[in-house]
Amino acid sequence: SGTPPKLNKLGTGAWEKIKEKTKKKVKDIARDLILLYSKRRKEQGFAFSPDSFLQHELEASFLYEDTPDQMKATAEVKADMESQRPMDRLICGDVGFGKTEVAFRAAFKAILSGKQVCLLCPTTVLAKQHYEVALERFKDFGVNIVHLSRLNTDKNNKEITEQIKDGKADFVIGTHKVLSKTVQFKNL
Repeated sequence: SGTPPKLNKLGTGAWEKIKEKTKKKVKDIARDLILLYSKRRKEQGFAFSPDSFLQHELEASFLYEDTPDQMKATAEVKADMESQRPMDRLICGDVGFGKTEVAFRAAFKAILSGKQVCLLCPTTVLAKQHYEVALERFKDFGVNIVHLSRLNTDKNNKEITEQIKDGKADFVIGTHKVLSKTVQFKNL
């Protein structure tokens, strides 16, 4: 906050009060999280179809050998997707260790189950890069991939938002522009 921390002498009641106040706040946060997660466990989600021939074909077409962590993450994500419970998973890893491929496999699984997919990117450069990689990765699988960002013309973005609304765009890759009120998905 820009102000120096207040120092307390050991053995005074001030330090004990701060510790008790902090413990209470931590317990309140833990209680709220437990309630949130118990609510989420009761919710029903969409169960995606089991892997199909096309899913296996896409995965077999990957140019590189999967790392053990990548295989584990892919299997866990797909198991989550096939369950009735909404997914609650975060994939973390260093650059170049296959997070995008895990995401693409999950996206394809969703598309094969009749859903649209949206990949939200923090920058226009990353959105463009993911778009170009996706075009190459899905070129043999009939997936309609669109890119939505400020790099497109207004006219082009308007056409793309129509495709999204009509359900003609299977895979949308873009920046925060995908979160605007003008973008309405048919079956996200």
